[in-house]
Amino acid sequence: MKYPFLLLVWFLFSGTGHMCARAQSITLSGTVADQETGEPLEFATIGIKGKPLGTISNAQGDFDFHLPAQYRNETLVVMYLGYKSYEAPLWTLLDTQPVNIRLEKSTYLLNEIVVKDSLAAGEILTISLSRVDQNYPDKPFILDAFYRDAKQVGGTYISLLEAAIKIFDEDYRAPRNKSKLRERVALLEVRRSLGYGNKFTTYFDESNLLEELLLNNNVRYRQFPEESVFFESLIRERDSYYNGHEVFVVAHYENYFLRVYIDKATYAIIHLEYENKAEDVIGRKRGMERRFVGIKRTLDFKQYEGKFFLNYILLDSKINWYDLRSGKLRFETVLNQQLLVNHVYTNTTERISTYEKMRSYGLQYQDQPYNKAFWEKYNVIKETPLDKRIREDLEKREGPLEKQFESGGLL
Repeated sequence: MKYPFLLLVWFLFSGTGHMCARAQSITLSGTVADQETGEPLEFATIGIKGKPLGTISNAQGDFDFHLPAQYRNETLVVMYLGYKSYEAPLWTLLDTQPVNIRLEKSTYLLNEIVVKDSLAAGEILTISLSRVDQNYPDKPFILDAFYRDAKQVGGTYISLLEAAIKIFDEDYRAPRNKSKLRERVALLEVRRSLGYGNKFTTYFDESNLLEELLLNNNVRYRQFPEESVFFESLIRERDSYYNGHEVFVVAHYENYFLRVYIDKATYAIIHLEYENKAEDVIGRKRGMERRFVGIKRTLDFKQYEGKFFLNYILLDSKINWYDLRSGKLRFETVLNQQLLVNHVYTNTTERISTYEKMRSYGLQYQDQPYNKAFWEKYNVIKETPLDKRIREDLEKREGPLEKQFESGGLL
């Protein structure tokens, strides 16, 4: 009888046992802040050195990083623009949670700007755009990502939607049509608030907001002005520092705000900030005139295997609604969108089939059963006080979100 027992022990520790260990996951929780001031660093990148997975910190610098147990002996890396990278063996941090990570500003930033070369801002961006094909993916790849959108009417949040998605793209070649989505997107899991039944959701577009968000990737879709006057208007600001590399910073302030961070070693765009507050009439609906009044966009890229992949997109857009007869402002609608890439799969042979592909209509109608176990270990942007406010606004009408899970099967 003892031989079968020994065979069982051998089996568990040699084959299936290892498979079970790999299936297990660990979680590192902590806060990222400035070493001197203690100020939290929002959207710091947290990852494993040389590995294709990661997450980002929230507005309070907090994060929860879920990752396979097999990475416990790897090196944790935390990066932020203008700061020196933080590195430490992951296993040394797991017993002291939550960890308090303090990043040191690069001394390079403390120096007065000294332009050691003759390149003007417009020339730097021109070189950068000419190298998109070589700096960004040139072979098929897949991204696992977390998507969230929150809708607000008159200062009150009326809906919240979150989804785990998979994005496939062939490469970063310039598209013929800059307004037509090249990526294919599949939904892995969806959770949405019953707030989507709120009558005010009709004041927002019913189209697929996630697809529209992806089209805001200025680098992927080459959405930069081509006129020489634009490049001539760019100014060169103080150089920055990121992930051990010096970074060019070029900016535009006429009519709208644009700041682009460009890696000096490769001329790859690693970060972009855009804001436009110009008011523009975009149509009429329900006896009111819609005026677009502001958009704020942030793009961030992370390097892996010599190429730069999307790290996150943030987009806030505002529309004012005016009474057609009186011309008075009735209310404002705000759409907040976030996309966090938490895993990159390079040179993939996998494709997203037509059957898997997300439909062109809104995500809130592409229902799937709520998978609690999945969401407990999926890398999301950690909840902030603002998110708690969203919950409070939603729960006033629908009850606790946990009850919404149970009754509707969805969040």
